[in-house]
Amino acid sequence: MRFRTVLFDLDGTLIDHLPAIHRSYSHTLPQLGLPAPTYQQVKNAIGGGLENAMLKFVPPEKLAEGLRIYRTFWDITMLEGAEPMPGARELLEQLHRRGVACAVFTNKHGPSARSVCAHLGLAPFLDLILGAKDTDWLKPQPEFAAHALAELKANPATTCLVGDSPWDVEAAHAAGFPCFAVTTGTHSAEELRAAGADAIYDNLLAVAAGEFAPAAARV
Repeated sequence: MRFRTVLFDLDGTLIDHLPAIHRSYSHTLPQLGLPAPTYQQVKNAIGGGLENAMLKFVPPEKLAEGLRIYRTFWDITMLEGAEPMPGARELLEQLHRRGVACAVFTNKHGPSARSVCAHLGLAPFLDLILGAKDTDWLKPQPEFAAHALAELKANPATTCLVGDSPWDVEAAHAAGFPCFAVTTGTHSAEELRAAGADAIYDNLLAVAAGEFAPAAARV
């Protein structure tokens, strides 16, 4: 197999956590005197970390209070309704069995990422779960990817990233490896193509067949 290390984005790539995120925004914003957002509005906002996403709904002077309300509610409810994307567990298990180092590389809060991966049974197949607040960086800052590769003792020449956003594409390319994008998250195939994704797939099952199957079986 040409890849010895695979980094995965989390929300929209490995897991569907959007119902819990929407629920937390719907709890938070009315307490700030703001309307509860629609599901689509929340989907359109996420991807650059919680602080950046919340600023799309609240003025800067209310950000600290909004984060406090959100995080308190999130810590209690975050595991309700979280689901792995179709094929996620199977792909991680397959790669792990073949000796490939797999990691979560996300702008989601690091402790939340580790909690949900453990809850969904994905953690045993992951060598690293790295998220927001674990370092001083977020995607697409190149230092974040460099830190992940250093932790994994990985070589960019044998690394790839599977993600669902332009931030994933930019982070991978800045670090010198390809990004295979899925359309199960927050961005369309057109947006991912414009961002320069190396390949675009409908879901993880298609990624597994297209990029990680044995060469003789690859479609």
